[in-house]
Amino acid sequence: MEKKQTVRAAAAQIVPDLTSREKTLARVLDTVRDAASKGVEIIVFPETFVPWYPYFSFVLPPVLSGKEHLRLYEEAVTVPSAATDAVAVAARKHGIVVALGVNERDHGSLYNTQLLFDADGRLILKRRKITPTYHERMIWGQGDGSGLTVVESSIGRLGALACWEHYNPLARYALMAQHEEIHIAQFPGSMVGPIFAEQMEVTIRHHALESGCFVVNATGWLTDEQIASITPDQSLQKALRGGCMTAIISPEGKHLAPPITEGEGILIADLDMSLITKRKRMMDSVGHYARPELLHLVIDGRATAPMTATPNSFETSPLRSSTDGYQHGDAPSDRDPDQRVAVLRSKAG
Repeated sequence: MEKKQTVRAAAAQIVPDLTSREKTLARVLDTVRDAASKGVEIIVFPETFVPWYPYFSFVLPPVLSGKEHLRLYEEAVTVPSAATDAVAVAARKHGIVVALGVNERDHGSLYNTQLLFDADGRLILKRRKITPTYHERMIWGQGDGSGLTVVESSIGRLGALACWEHYNPLARYALMAQHEEIHIAQFPGSMVGPIFAEQMEVTIRHHALESGCFVVNATGWLTDEQIASITPDQSLQKALRGGCMTAIISPEGKHLAPPITEGEGILIADLDMSLITKRKRMMDSVGHYARPELLHLVIDGRATAPMTATPNSFETSPLRSSTDGYQHGDAPSDRDPDQRVAVLRSKAG
């Protein structure tokens, strides 16, 4: 595939619908269509935007969170499903790469999942946040190393991390070592206040510099009415404001357009891909500036599963799980459950 010299990128800072997956999804599809009409070739949406980020878990104690947590289960996205099919159709129709954050439901668990659809509509990456942060650990399960993968797309090599995964230097290095060209960053937005936005800006600009790649970052936005619906306590409402930094950063660590820090909008910028080589000529963290004989990363990139059936595990009704080949080195399906492996063995004789 001939490499593109310029890529038009967009990051969407828009409001979710806190009542309905379908209504939030409709906002996503409208925004994809709008961006494509402006020549955008890749668009990034915020963290777990569909159906919505679990803001309630940040301000409500666990004993009061059950109702909202269950509602999130009911509105969450399964992969594949009609919801993911709709995004795939939109990506293919408009010839645009779509990076979408979703709450993924896999049977009895939820995950913070990033989905990447190529411009032909194919789902080229489904990854789960490896360690949910603070309050999020009450909501989501953990991802695994199989998601720390850079994928080829119609516009270049893409990598993705969610929120405070950017504070895990080894996770970032795993993507850097696979030579990502455009890094997709997703944060919830509308949380913690201005300090969160400031920290976010430092983080994404540093990653652009260190990786020598472009960073497209999207954060979400909540209206005052939505904040009041999450908690009527005005002292807690302060925790659901600010913290927005929708931005597009060059490999030289520069903003390519003024960031969006409040309100709704679509940020658009043209990425000059030659800037990647310009940056790496001076400092290639995984090339001429690396010392792998002194320091190198070892990663377990296998997907995990709750059970692996060994030969003769069941005497009367042999069961082969979807990850049966995992123990032999085969790559499991991206739909496999995301838990540690437990091996079931039959009694001898």
